[in-house]
Amino acid sequence: MFATRDSRLLTGRLSSIHNLRLPSAVTPTAPVKPDSEPALISESPARYVVAVRALCEFTAKVGDLDLRFTPSPTAQEGIAGHRTVASRRGADYQAELSLSGDYRELTVRGRADGYDAGRNQLEEVKTYRGELDAMPANHRQLHWAQVKVYGWLLCQRLQLEQVTLALVYFNIVSEQETLIRESFSATTLQQFFEQQCTIFLGWAQQQMAHTQALHKMLGSLKFPHASFRTGQRVLAESVYKAVSTGCCLMAQAPTGIGKTVGTLFPLLKAAPGQQLDKIFFLTAKTPGRRLALDALEVINHSAPELKLRVLELVARDKACEHLDKACNGDSCPLANGFYDRLPAARAAALESPWLNQASVREAALRHQVCPYYLSQELARWADVVIADYNYYFDLSALLFGLGQLNQWRVAVLVDEAHNMVERARQMYSASLDQSQLKALIQTSPEPVKKALQRLDRQWNALHKVQPAAYQAYSAAPEKLIGSLNQCISTIGDHFNEHPQAVDGTLQGFYLEAIGFARIAELFDEHFIFDITRREAGGKRIL
Repeated sequence: MFATRDSRLLTGRLSSIHNLRLPSAVTPTAPVKPDSEPALISESPARYVVAVRALCEFTAKVGDLDLRFTPSPTAQEGIAGHRTVASRRGADYQAELSLSGDYRELTVRGRADGYDAGRNQLEEVKTYRGELDAMPANHRQLHWAQVKVYGWLLCQRLQLEQVTLALVYFNIVSEQETLIRESFSATTLQQFFEQQCTIFLGWAQQQMAHTQALHKMLGSLKFPHASFRTGQRVLAESVYKAVSTGCCLMAQAPTGIGKTVGTLFPLLKAAPGQQLDKIFFLTAKTPGRRLALDALEVINHSAPELKLRVLELVARDKACEHLDKACNGDSCPLANGFYDRLPAARAAALESPWLNQASVREAALRHQVCPYYLSQELARWADVVIADYNYYFDLSALLFGLGQLNQWRVAVLVDEAHNMVERARQMYSASLDQSQLKALIQTSPEPVKKALQRLDRQWNALHKVQPAAYQAYSAAPEKLIGSLNQCISTIGDHFNEHPQAVDGTLQGFYLEAIGFARIAELFDEHFIFDITRREAGGKRIL
């Protein structure tokens, strides 16, 4: 069975361009905070705004890169958890408290999860599943950094001499709270705040100086060839007008017109006037990335002083140096101490504006960090990013997520856009196979087996009422989706309780189930739910 999002087919060699202002961020483990602040925005040449979360992630992340299989709560579970915590507090409790403060040219803003005026206690709520003791120490350190920054902003606002800070860890399964409290003086919190701001401000000033110099150069950028090809000037003018007016453009151009240069050049020219933060060039295949890199090399060669930062993002299996190792410090040497060495690696990589796969790899290995995750960090600081469609359009797309967090103004160029139809269907479709479920029932431990059996019963109920071998439905079955979500929760708890005994087959089903459930949350009139039955060993299964 699967759910699929429909698409409209556009034929020919197509490029789609749009310019937009992205909304505020949503994180998997925290509720949506309306009107949350951008991570970094220039209000004037000498003023920066940074969100508390972005500030602390830049300054307080230390230790290993650790991607061991410890599934976190979904966004919906995080929202529900925060609401539950707030509902348990008294009348003096203020949820989602907006705070801000200045340090030199920097303005720091954010929303603290809650403040209890009666207790003079500021809370930062974190939802989790499994055993709290299994949480890595560097995660806890990052949480403390966030609440300390909020603590100083609160002390400054209310003229407090001291405040109690509390990390509230909420278990989404048991709904139990674990509070870790500590009292701090305003002086101590101010010192911590200024220390973090000093670290960030030095880097932010360099970044803004780069952007200002780049925009000045782009304003006088000349077309890299002596003349336009037939039809190329019309294409370039159309692109420039589209991005300048903030509208979408669908362009069909024949082979040989020079559409890559003909679209990238006007986007770069429009960047200063439209205050674009990033240009994303998205492709369906590796040759498309190569064409974009070649076009930007031509533009850079025509204006050597430009120093345009161009980043190439590649798939994880193409960038990983140790495919036989897990992404954690105990297994991979490039994950060990990753965040400790990241600042130097980031600075070294950005000494060169040309950040293709080879140059990023060279900088990463020189500083003994993972090339794949270094490239993801560099996406925050590049001017043009060349990547596959999924980096922007997938459910967990890196570039789209960064755009939301930072409220970037971006121009998105989708090359060979006719490929988007099938790719979009793949990204927004999911399927499950009952034969895999039945096999897992035979081998899974309790209570995972019981959860799988409940899901199997709901599946069989659908089987009984469908006479045909194939049938499409306009709605997803609520009982099946409910059992699936319970199954996901049970398997996730099992993995957290037994982190060293992860079964590959069960993990594969778990990830597929999560993907299916996420698509089900999006289900509307653009989706269908269908069931295909087949015969297996004389017995019909879904």
